[in-house]
Amino acid sequence: MSKIEDPGEDALSVTPPKTWAAGLPAVAHAMEYSLGQTSVRRTMLTLLNLNQAKGIDCPGCAWPEPGPKQRHLNEYCENGAKHVNDEATSRRVTADFFRQHPVSELGRKSDYWLNQQGRLTEPMVKRPGSDHYEPITWDDALGLLAGELRALDSPDEALFYTSGRLNNEAAFLLQLFARAFGTNNLPDCSNMCHESSGFALQQTLGIGKGSVSLDDIHESDLIFVVGQNPGTNHPRMLSALEETKRHGGQVVAVNPLPEAGLIRFKNPQNARGIVGRGTAIADQFLQIRPGGDLALFKALNRLLLEAEDAAPGTVLDHEFIRAHTTGFEEFAEQARQIPWDEIHAATGLTREEIEQVLDRVLASRSVIVCWAMGLTQQKHGVPTIREVVNFLLLRGNIGKPGAGVCPVRGHSNVQGDRTMGIWEQMPQSFLDALEREFGFTPPAEHGWDSVDSIRAMLDGRARLFLGVAGNFVRATPDSEITERAMRRSRLTAHISTKLNRSHAVCGETALILPTLGRSDRDVQAGGEQFVTVEDSMSVVHASRGRLEPASEMLLSEVAILGRLARLTLGADPDIPWEEFEADYSTIRDRISRVVPGFEDFNARVAKPGGFALPNPVNSGVFRTPSGKAVFTRNEFEMLSAPEGHLVLQSLRSHDQWNTIPYAPNDRYRGIHNARRVVLVNPADLDALGLADRAAVDLVSVWHDGVERRAHDFRVVAYPTTPGSAAAYYPETNVLVPLDSVADFSNTPTSKGIVVRLEPRA
Repeated sequence: MSKIEDPGEDALSVTPPKTWAAGLPAVAHAMEYSLGQTSVRRTMLTLLNLNQAKGIDCPGCAWPEPGPKQRHLNEYCENGAKHVNDEATSRRVTADFFRQHPVSELGRKSDYWLNQQGRLTEPMVKRPGSDHYEPITWDDALGLLAGELRALDSPDEALFYTSGRLNNEAAFLLQLFARAFGTNNLPDCSNMCHESSGFALQQTLGIGKGSVSLDDIHESDLIFVVGQNPGTNHPRMLSALEETKRHGGQVVAVNPLPEAGLIRFKNPQNARGIVGRGTAIADQFLQIRPGGDLALFKALNRLLLEAEDAAPGTVLDHEFIRAHTTGFEEFAEQARQIPWDEIHAATGLTREEIEQVLDRVLASRSVIVCWAMGLTQQKHGVPTIREVVNFLLLRGNIGKPGAGVCPVRGHSNVQGDRTMGIWEQMPQSFLDALEREFGFTPPAEHGWDSVDSIRAMLDGRARLFLGVAGNFVRATPDSEITERAMRRSRLTAHISTKLNRSHAVCGETALILPTLGRSDRDVQAGGEQFVTVEDSMSVVHASRGRLEPASEMLLSEVAILGRLARLTLGADPDIPWEEFEADYSTIRDRISRVVPGFEDFNARVAKPGGFALPNPVNSGVFRTPSGKAVFTRNEFEMLSAPEGHLVLQSLRSHDQWNTIPYAPNDRYRGIHNARRVVLVNPADLDALGLADRAAVDLVSVWHDGVERRAHDFRVVAYPTTPGSAAAYYPETNVLVPLDSVADFSNTPTSKGIVVRLEPRA
């Protein structure tokens, strides 16, 4: 392998943004990256098994696969191919690497450089006062961690964090271990992404998940894609939207930036995508101001009510509203009152643009609204999603074919983790089921989410952090405060496949516990094992690794958690940790008796394609206090910036997965060889007196008076919504105050940070 260098930030080049996504360039880039990581043989082995019925579930996004008989031989996207072969890399991080690179040096390296070093191969420990990790045996590593857990004054001094990469079986064991230990401190990556979706949908529909299937997407008359960039974050969604268009459906895109994939898609699976023009996706693009989505849906709801007034009985689904909803009159009273001047100020859209959308809605028998973090990471993310639900309820677009709510999850099993109990606020019914199955009484007091966990470490109320997958330090807000909090911990431990910055931000003692990846074969005492995941549309299916593990010293996440639990809690015949490690089907047997919808789990998941969890909404059942879907009144509040400031949203580049960039490029937006860039509308640059490519610091403005500064960015003139700016995360996480969170959900407001651009000398 060639030597890995940190990409420089002085070679920025900019080309015009692309007006289409995928095509042959996507295939070429996927293969170039994959073959740069590993051999032709391993690349073919991963790709031919990726997202197949008996293969590897892509460790990337959570977009669902078609039925087993409807899948392509190459059922993956550019980013999925990169992601699985990034994991399958032939590069290795050994004890020699850590002897050569002290922790202080690793802390100065980029996210790209750390990731490119390869797979972790053996357990490592950083002792108190040392600047180096050194080898440690598994027995000693887990014994050390168990001893520290037992030495805590209270179980609530421990934090058990996970990301959406974890499989269902390991997630179930993690929450079981934490609750048997005595705490509900189970922060996870959902706290920082789709928590607002869960709160809003639970409040209005009685279940915190989406209600649509892949067939619904294909058959819908009209799909809204709001605050979302499928071309980069879940590219296989574009294939589904192509099917929508093929069946005569329409798409409305709502976003502060034009995104290539929502303009036109060239599907590399067919001739039209190779030699033709591909498929135009969005029939209408609403370039909205950040935070204006609540005002947009309030405007649409006002127009629907006025259309019903003009033609009684022809617009709203009165039968559905009477039979299945509550709160309509109170909602309607408020909805009629929003002034058009406030709608325009908040959205930047004209009444004519919104009325064009209304015409599409009135012509559609079925409507789906899809969204992602462009909504959930707003201050008013929960009220906005509740207003989306109001919009769908008005015409009965809940629980029927081709219609419903579609929060699109961004990580492979983030939804499955929550289903398995990874939440600091699991309902009492789940805790009662655990007690019946395992014979202990789980703690009832809610635990800390990710933001509150940072506060707890900072204040000394939490002293031990165990991270299972993910990169907590780079995924969280207020980077300097987060790192200070982590360093105050007595022990930090990370169960990981690859190196990342969280390993360089250590507690007094730190452990790296290397684990199998999704692509690795998992052989235990009971034979070769498979794991399961749940996609964005509640389909649960198996994933089977195909590669020989990166090291003989790797343990599966199930094995690590089971052994740690035994050492920490002692022998307990009611929780057979050794049995779980030997045969994962025994874990699934327990899940089937604890988690609703998983009855006869082992038999059902053995079928190709797995099974769909029931969604009561689609049977007209709403598990709200009233037993009905709830219309809500949502206060309208405009997000604005003082003169000389802009509203910043963080986003992901195309050559990036979650916190890890695979290259310093954003091909679709025309940004090359740099990541510390800020995209600003040319008119705003003129008003601020800044030249294109000027060097600036980004400084966030927050009422606590603390200066949060992201140093040394280059301004790039770009067609963002006037008054707004965009820049990549995790580089801009430093600008997001820990206390700047969404109402109800406590999600960091990464899509609405007021900043000033300060020229560098």
